Amino acid sequence: MNPVEAGAETPSTINILTYNCWGLKYLAKYRVERLQEIGRSIVAAVTTPEIVGLQECWTQEDYLAIRRQTRHILPHGKFYHSGIFGGGLAILSKWPIVESNMVRYPLNGRPTAFFRGDWYVGKGVACASIQTARGEESIVEVFCTHLHAPYAPESEDSYMCHRTAQAWEIARLMRHATERGHAVIGLGDFNLTPSSLAYQLITTHAPMQDVWRTLHPDSSLASATHPLEKARQREIPTARYNLRENGATCDSVLNTWRWSKQQQKQLFKGRSIIVDQTQPDPRAKRLDYIFFSNGLSVSPRSAPWRIDSAKVGMTERHPTLDCSLSDHFSVEATISRAPAGSTADAVVLLRQSPLHEQTSDTALRTLTNTSLHPTLYTSYNPSPTSSFLPGPFTRTPSPPDAHSDQAPASSPRYLPSSVYDEILALISSDKMRAHRQRRLRLFHFIASVVISIVCFIAIWWSTHAGISFMLVFISTLNLGGGIVQGLIGGLFEGSELRALKEFQWEMERCKEYAET
Repeated sequence: MNPVEAGAETPSTINILTYNCWGLKYLAKYRVERLQEIGRSIVAAVTTPEIVGLQECWTQEDYLAIRRQTRHILPHGKFYHSGIFGGGLAILSKWPIVESNMVRYPLNGRPTAFFRGDWYVGKGVACASIQTARGEESIVEVFCTHLHAPYAPESEDSYMCHRTAQAWEIARLMRHATERGHAVIGLGDFNLTPSSLAYQLITTHAPMQDVWRTLHPDSSLASATHPLEKARQREIPTARYNLRENGATCDSVLNTWRWSKQQQKQLFKGRSIIVDQTQPDPRAKRLDYIFFSNGLSVSPRSAPWRIDSAKVGMTERHPTLDCSLSDHFSVEATISRAPAGSTADAVVLLRQSPLHEQTSDTALRTLTNTSLHPTLYTSYNPSPTSSFLPGPFTRTPSPPDAHSDQAPASSPRYLPSSVYDEILALISSDKMRAHRQRRLRLFHFIASVVISIVCFIAIWWSTHAGISFMLVFISTLNLGGGIVQGLIGGLFEGSELRALKEFQWEMERCKEYAET
């Protein structure tokens, strides 16, 4: 039986919110108090959210606390289980979630970096099909994710390849959803900036619009301290400008969790610290995104969705603790139904494609003359007998025929082959590192076995109890460490290498088609 009540009409607008809650158990300060307030803030929002994606909501307890606060406006929800400690993802909805799935990323950090935890939480994509009214055409597919954190500047980021592979995985999921003709929403903490390889993969290989950049095409590509932004020769933005125009959600001077330790100590001692929004904000950047697509089979007469607004939210502080609610701000957007058969609106939707969006930005056009990531696209038109191509299916930015019932033609879009070369170079570097680490760990294991055997032989000949005890102790520690290294080298490194080979094959195919 259809879970949507009979007679339910397709909504004319959908309000969307994505938020990284920073809910690390035992590590995040004031976790319980902050997440309870997050629930209250969602309810008190000026524009009531109707689809919400949460990240770093690690515990069922925190999820249920938010659910209790928001159940009357978001009666449907799903907490996604993944990894050893949970994936930290949740989706809340005004409408029924008729299908859901958790897709884990094949590449997601390394178990040896236990102090970072990405591998242990099993990061992936929380998928949900939300039925907003009766009928297949009313389904909205939502993809919520949290990509691997960088932990270092881009030039020193050892996880860039993993994060790029994750961007490819979610781009593929979203592309398949658009091929089914559904409206698609991708949201979450992507841990990337618009200048990154990963961002280019998402906006090219999935026919998705970056909601913020669609409305603010001249917004920043990274923080003001990044070489790309310096090349644009702009003044350092203020905190207010970063919120209103650049969509900065992380590292803002307005966020108390990004302050110095000394400032935080003063705040926690009860001293009120007010930050002037006209203060320069050089480190703030946009890491949280909402991507949107109407799908590939939408007719201009079937009332497609259009992007109305987007803003950075949840900037207020906790009412009693006076700290920010999280170390990120939220992104909130509203999409609405264009009038059925409206050619003008259909043209706007097409004009807001990733192709137009990037080529319309003067700063990005300038980058095509440098060795940085170009933004021009090449296309490949497959023959009728072609098999599935691992490429994007982006609408062509030309107005549809006002008298046609067919959706605008779509053709695969590809990045320049030089961009795929950069990605393949990243993969090769990671493969070399993985091979080297695997050899070292397996050698460690073999050496530990040999050392343990030597220790046991020495114990056999030893006549001193103290010496025998030390030999047993050394042998046990040595063999234990060797077994752990052997398991990591034999199992994990092998798994990482196989995932890298799969990613490499897919990028080689994309490069091949891009050059055709």
